[in-house]
Amino acid sequence: MSSERTEIEKLGEFGLIEHLTQNFEIQNASTILAIGDDAAVIDHFGKQTVISTDMLIEGVHFDLMYTPLKHLGYKSVVVNLSDIYAMNAQPTHITISIGFSNRFSLEALDEFYEGVNIACEKYGVDLIGGDTSSSQKGLIISVTALGEVTPDTYVKRSTAESGDLICVSGDLGAAFLGLTLMEREKNIFIENPQVQPNLENEDYIVGRLLKPEARKDIIDLLEEMKVVPTAMMDISDGLSSELLHLCKQSDLGCRIYEDKIPLNEATKAAAFKFGLDPTVCALNGGEDYELIFTMKQTDYDKITMQEEISVIGYMCDRGEGAKLITKGNNLFDITAQGWNAFAK
Repeated sequence: MSSERTEIEKLGEFGLIEHLTQNFEIQNASTILAIGDDAAVIDHFGKQTVISTDMLIEGVHFDLMYTPLKHLGYKSVVVNLSDIYAMNAQPTHITISIGFSNRFSLEALDEFYEGVNIACEKYGVDLIGGDTSSSQKGLIISVTALGEVTPDTYVKRSTAESGDLICVSGDLGAAFLGLTLMEREKNIFIENPQVQPNLENEDYIVGRLLKPEARKDIIDLLEEMKVVPTAMMDISDGLSSELLHLCKQSDLGCRIYEDKIPLNEATKAAAFKFGLDPTVCALNGGEDYELIFTMKQTDYDKITMQEEISVIGYMCDRGEGAKLITKGNNLFDITAQGWNAFAK
């Protein structure tokens, strides 16, 4: 990384936007007009448009002591695209707005936008606008994602039915353990800056925190198998919180089995190292960006051979409550102990 530092004020706002977005290429026929005018123009050719917005604030959602700006740019895009996939839609466009203090140089913003560009290219999404502003302190990021879906094939949270199977993609709890590890290393560094961080054999959990992926592959797979989820959302605040959202919005209860919750071996090893229960990490840790969805029991045979999809339980009547069935066959209430942006 070069030690050069270019002050932002040299460029002015329009010069800055032009500079940061010069390498972005249009990938969608639906993009009629992108950056450079007062507004963008898109034409979804008879598809319905799905829109989602997320805000990421330094010190609340990320810590620049251990988050490289390139990774942060990538993640800022991916977490939004995850919401579009969670509606059973395909993302096509994003706008990105940033507020930054004078401690950020042009080179720093270039790194951030490099990550944004890599994510746009990987997921076939066009950057079509946004805003830049100065902020009093720290970095503020707001991303809006747009997607398209064949009319009325989007999937909501409120349409699960009693008896539907509950499925999750991938594995859970790794990002939370990555965060636990990075926070530990940060505190050691603050106390003793001579100590090198010890991240040996922790690539998986650190990667899941700093460079998550949205599950486009799962949406494509479901379409290929002709499985239409009855309800769906992404797992950003922890499995327990998302399950309770599905139950509340569909007016149902649920049963999930502890031994069916998918955990990576690296996640289990890290949990034991920290003296934590891997199941608790999976239930309450956030930022996995996996998909949780319900489906008809009649579709079960279509997914039995899919390693990336786990059936973890089923929806039931509301009066039966939301419960976890432990390995010892005990029933526990599922409580929302996941990420809460407003918790003190």
